[in-house]
Amino acid sequence: MPYHITDLPVELFLDNILPLLPIPDLLNIGCVDHHFAQLTSDETFWHRKIQEDFNFSRSETARKNGWKFLYSRLSHPGVFVWGERSNGRLGLTENKLPQPVLRDGVPCPVRLRIPGVRIVSLIAGGWSFHALDSRGDIYVWGVLQGMMGALRSDGYSLPSKRTEGPMRLNLPVKIRNISCGRSHCAALDVNSQIWMCVSWGRPFQLSTPLLDRSSPETTAIQITSGWTFSAVLTDSGEVLVYRPFSGDMETVIATKTEELDQQSATTKALPTEQAPHVIPCYTWTMQGVESVRLPSIPVRDLPKLDGNGSTNEGETKLVKIAGADETIIGLTNKGHVLAYHLIGGENRNSHQSWVYLPEFSEVEKVRQHETFTGTPSEGQSRPEPPETMHITHISAQFRTFTAYSTGERSVVIMGKLEEPGVGPQPGAPRLLPIILPALQNRGVISVVLGDYHYGALTADGKLLTWGAYSKGALGLGDPTKIPLGQPGGFVTEEELRGAASALRWGILRHPPPDVTVPTEVKFDHGEGKRREQFCFAVAAAGWHMGALVIDLEVRHHRSTIWGCDTE
Repeated sequence: MPYHITDLPVELFLDNILPLLPIPDLLNIGCVDHHFAQLTSDETFWHRKIQEDFNFSRSETARKNGWKFLYSRLSHPGVFVWGERSNGRLGLTENKLPQPVLRDGVPCPVRLRIPGVRIVSLIAGGWSFHALDSRGDIYVWGVLQGMMGALRSDGYSLPSKRTEGPMRLNLPVKIRNISCGRSHCAALDVNSQIWMCVSWGRPFQLSTPLLDRSSPETTAIQITSGWTFSAVLTDSGEVLVYRPFSGDMETVIATKTEELDQQSATTKALPTEQAPHVIPCYTWTMQGVESVRLPSIPVRDLPKLDGNGSTNEGETKLVKIAGADETIIGLTNKGHVLAYHLIGGENRNSHQSWVYLPEFSEVEKVRQHETFTGTPSEGQSRPEPPETMHITHISAQFRTFTAYSTGERSVVIMGKLEEPGVGPQPGAPRLLPIILPALQNRGVISVVLGDYHYGALTADGKLLTWGAYSKGALGLGDPTKIPLGQPGGFVTEEELRGAASALRWGILRHPPPDVTVPTEVKFDHGEGKRREQFCFAVAAAGWHMGALVIDLEVRHHRSTIWGCDTE
């Protein structure tokens, strides 16, 4: 009996044949018949291909589908920024700001152009943004440490040296993931090595037997940063904490800084006339400084989670971590959410332990929340409670954290750490969940957090923001031009007149009320007509926010091969 090519195993095509084909050939094969159309539309295949071809991180999104569509449009993503504009954190020069502009901030998304660069990931710091491009290069703008100043003649060896726009870090390696604290950043390179910056001009690599990649216990898979620390998650589920601003690590950095300051001008990381938009990094290796290894999670004390669609088989371990202000949030492969409170100092965490958060993990407790059982607020409807729930993603920043599931019936749960340095500890009051009705069952794939403003990204490319105005960080537009009573605007004419009395000088005398219902951000402010835009990544910190957006109205010709029919 003769064999047909369609008799070959599907795995052979997806793993061995299709990855070798150029995009035009790949998509032409998809036009042959229904069988090959399904093969060339496989979500897992396109997810893997977008990681390989565009350096697109899978750790920052809970997206499950739409990878082929995203791949087709990722050639020309737009970078948008808004919010507080001090310290050059938006990367916009005066002539690039929208007119008229408010003195303290930009209240709507403005496109930041980085010619010839395809940005695929965006991360916000306390006074800065860090962007990762498809080649694995890092671009930065703003200032790493905004509490001090620097002269124009100073180099980027100083953490207080600000950029005049996006600048590329000239690193010797390609980067896979970035995470930012308030005034430092950490990165995971393509070789699973950890890098840190307390100044953009002098990044250093961590060299330690604890991360030598010789076993799952010593192989880093994720890096996260809290305000003043960074934490590494290993493949075995262990967590290592590094503190660049205290203890032995601070001492080594200070000693190295003093040593480099006495050397040649090269160590000052001054851009050259030939490459004014490149920071010539002077890299070094930190050795002899060990991390604090946190205790393992209390696996035996964790309950079996029913109603999460999981078989509960296999080892329970941490698969994601997120850093807040002196607290680390952890997530297991089974959907348990835990928290670990850090106590200052390198050797003071041995008596601490991970605290399990049932209200953020168990579907029955979530179903009992007043959002699903109580009377909804005026103008809102009560969302349908989840029948099943498997928390798959977490995020944290400053004093807020979130835990959320994926899919059309996604659940988003927020938690508040009320005071600096106060986290959930044994015997402490429970962390009560905050569940906003407007975020439930919305297909949320990413949640980002600023100091007092927040954002949620949905699978269909919508960005929703809520919280404090924070000098425009919500991105909903000029509050003096938003109709009274609408999210982002003022409630009464009297409030509006009072706030706008000094508007001719760009001063908003007082902000509008907080936005309590997540509201969609538009990316076509100032354009003559509405444009269909698709947001696929978002970042927030401090009082600013940014997003990566693709234009759905860009028409592709047959030569770009994104379908069998010519548009």
